[in-house]
Amino acid sequence: MPSKYIERYDQVPVTKEDLDWAELITLDLSQYEQPGGKEDLVKQLDHAVRNVGFFYVKNFNISQEDINNQFALGREFYALPLEEKLKFHSASDLERGEYNSYRPAGHRILGNGVKDNVQVYNLPKFDGYHERPQPSVLADNIKEIEAFSRKCHTEVVEKLLRLFAILLELPDEDQLVRDHQYDVKGEDHLRYMHYAARSAEDNKKVGELYSPGHTDLGTVTLLFRQPVAALQILNSEGQWKWVKPQDGTITINTCDALTALTGGLIKSSIHRVHAPPADQAHIDRLGVLYFARPNNHVALDPIQNSPLLQRLGLTTNAFTEIGQHLTTEHQVMSIVAIVAVDEGSITLKWNGGTW
Repeated sequence: MPSKYIERYDQVPVTKEDLDWAELITLDLSQYEQPGGKEDLVKQLDHAVRNVGFFYVKNFNISQEDINNQFALGREFYALPLEEKLKFHSASDLERGEYNSYRPAGHRILGNGVKDNVQVYNLPKFDGYHERPQPSVLADNIKEIEAFSRKCHTEVVEKLLRLFAILLELPDEDQLVRDHQYDVKGEDHLRYMHYAARSAEDNKKVGELYSPGHTDLGTVTLLFRQPVAALQILNSEGQWKWVKPQDGTITINTCDALTALTGGLIKSSIHRVHAPPADQAHIDRLGVLYFARPNNHVALDPIQNSPLLQRLGLTTNAFTEIGQHLTTEHQVMSIVAIVAVDEGSITLKWNGGTW
């Protein structure tokens, strides 16, 4: 339970609409410690990360009570008056690539005069490099938040990193873990994310979108089960498919840093947030996510000692081909603006050009 009593969080019912759901694999992490278990999981993972970029995990050793407590804390934060939340917002931080703490809704015009409806609160990982004041509802429960953040890393992220290392045939399955150490300076963060329900009229003006197509910057993103259907992924046929909220799972997507490190082998999935279906359209959508990234000093060049990447000739990436050898810190801090959005993706401006 949180240190300070907070009313329990009950998830809303799932949609009853027959949506066009994506077919995603589910990795059972209870196999991880079994003889041959990691190798079996890699076989299941291989197609998903090369072609889809999304999958589920289950039996990940984080209790539903712990997850619900994080949703409850997010709910309590977003229930604060706007003037209280704005005490933890800094426009100058955003301008220099510092994305922690609060970002209010309305920073972007999505189209036809309609602004975005998403609020974000990022809690950086507890590595000793990101000390920041927190609103009392979070400060009073900071030990529980840290424990949850660390569990995301050790129980999910590190296990996935070892599976990726086996997939890449690296000589040491801990090689990627060493580049993602929790207590080494990095930009990993836990996020409470809130989408306010909009009118049908406003949704129509912006093509029924809450957030346009994009990829994530880091290594993997963990999205804890969110019953308000809205997440969609772009498949290899160019079709948008809904991601179904599966009981007892975390939805995982692979991200830009992992694509860069593998010379494009592992897909950074394009995804978006659609307006919910009609029976959930009136409900605000609250999410709990964890974003894992390589440590700040790690160069995002293709991994040189991967026999698989060498055999496939995947020895360059979009950065190295233009003479850039960005570290994670450079990548995160260099993005300064969204300059274009199309049906499939989002284009970002950084200090070396655009993506």
